[in-house]
Amino acid sequence: MTESPSERGREQPVLTPTETHELTERVLGSVVAPFNGVKIFSATMFADRGQLGDKVTAWIASSSQRKLTDIVVTQSSDAAFHCITIAVFYQETVR
Repeated sequence: MTESPSERGREQPVLTPTETHELTERVLGSVVAPFNGVKIFSATMFADRGQLGDKVTAWIASSSQRKLTDIVVTQSSDAAFHCITIAVFYQETVR
């Protein structure tokens, strides 16, 4: 990794494990929304990938009890296959 001109010659602070944990909690606590469920949708075949968005939309519409907190889309490939995965994180009232 290349340092920027403003970082050269400047010492980086050394944090104790406790300080690191507190900083992580402070940062992630404001970024990561709470969730108690995750639904994974994935497809490798061309036609299935084309319908994946419709499947996700239908699942989201199927329940008003779920509050979406995040959606992560991941694409992976090898020489022969391309895979799309959609992870839907949600908060649902516990019964």
